[in-house]
Amino acid sequence: MPLNALHRDLVRRSVWIAIYLLFILAPLFALLAGALPPARDFWTEFSVALGYSGLAMMGLQFGLTARFRHVTEPWGEDVIYHFHRRVSLIAVALVVVHPLILLATGSDKLAPPASLAEVPLGAVFAMLSLGALIVLVVMALWRTRLKISYEFWHATHILLALVAVGGGLFHMVGWGFYLADPLKRALWIGMTIFWMALLGYVRVVKPLFMLRRPYRVAEVRQERGDTTTLVMRPEGHAGFRFRPGQFGWLTLWGSPFKITGHPFSFSSSAEAADGRVEMTIRNLGDFTSGVSKVPVGQRVYLDGPYGAFTIGNPADMHVLIAGGIGITPMVSMIRTLADRGDKRPLILLYGGKDLESLTFREELDALAKRIDLTVVYVLSRPPEGWTGERGYIGAEVFKRHLPPRYADHEYFICGPNVMMDAIEAALGEMKVPLSKYHSERYSFV
Repeated sequence: MPLNALHRDLVRRSVWIAIYLLFILAPLFALLAGALPPARDFWTEFSVALGYSGLAMMGLQFGLTARFRHVTEPWGEDVIYHFHRRVSLIAVALVVVHPLILLATGSDKLAPPASLAEVPLGAVFAMLSLGALIVLVVMALWRTRLKISYEFWHATHILLALVAVGGGLFHMVGWGFYLADPLKRALWIGMTIFWMALLGYVRVVKPLFMLRRPYRVAEVRQERGDTTTLVMRPEGHAGFRFRPGQFGWLTLWGSPFKITGHPFSFSSSAEAADGRVEMTIRNLGDFTSGVSKVPVGQRVYLDGPYGAFTIGNPADMHVLIAGGIGITPMVSMIRTLADRGDKRPLILLYGGKDLESLTFREELDALAKRIDLTVVYVLSRPPEGWTGERGYIGAEVFKRHLPPRYADHEYFICGPNVMMDAIEAALGEMKVPLSKYHSERYSFV
């Protein structure tokens, strides 16, 4: 990437960080502005500050998942979503610590009422918000272990988030200690309207735009490894341009107003002139189990492109490391470079269980004859007589197949999280700087 582009990305990241911090810290600064209520002890005020910050962070989560391209482009969508998860845990921790401090200091705010009828309305909303947050976190962290489907989890996640934020707002209004001042009321009213606008954009404005730009399934192609490629063509519009390695959100059944979309990398060449896009999807037993049954002519909707996992940075060689269905963005890069007649050297390290699980194997072997591409297959269950690499991709495999000066190469890694963690650790051992390798973790939950 040219220096001016790097500088531009750095500036954009810095601006968005500053804006995010402004929204988080604005409620705290507002506490000190305007008319001040009677002073209270330090721990009470500290507890309130934590609660206000936690609520502001919770509300801003709607913006992190709104998929604004100008926000996600400098970082990559997967980074934004993983940040969303981490910040959610911090926000929940702040909200939980808020009443715990009051309880530990013996605050009269938590004194038990004489009867249920005397429970303050603000306390009722606080318990509602806290309960929704606890359920939300449990379902998010242990969704797979609890065997909750992605679609059900996504719908309840949104509902619980609305209950948690709404309960927090009504709790704040119910106590009203800091809201007597008009400026403070205006701040929170403005923030609430902003959060609602973010939600409206995601659930109304964006789907309306997608509704006017549908796609049709032109071909359903079966691939190796229980994998299916959907070839989709734009209907009544030119489609969009994407960079190799990027992905989109696919709504396969129903309208774009459907709550749940699914993220998949584009596997086609970015040079397709007719707006055609392809997604290659492996059957993992959930939503993906029905992809192979999609009829030709099915209307679908795509939201994209997203992601910063794409070639373009200057390097002496690009090293693509894929495991399983992580080959999808890599084959998009390879196909694109082949269509462009690009002669840059590429090495693909592709790990799988056996030869049958290696999607695109024949095409990759053919592409290696068209461009400067070296393909290395690494099998964990190789067939009898296999003379290639065995086991898993790691530092020893790198040293056998990559030329020295490892820090000069540009690395792209996509596959199961366990594999990616091991490869990142191996690159660290080989003194490859963080800036030289890029990871695409395609699980957002």
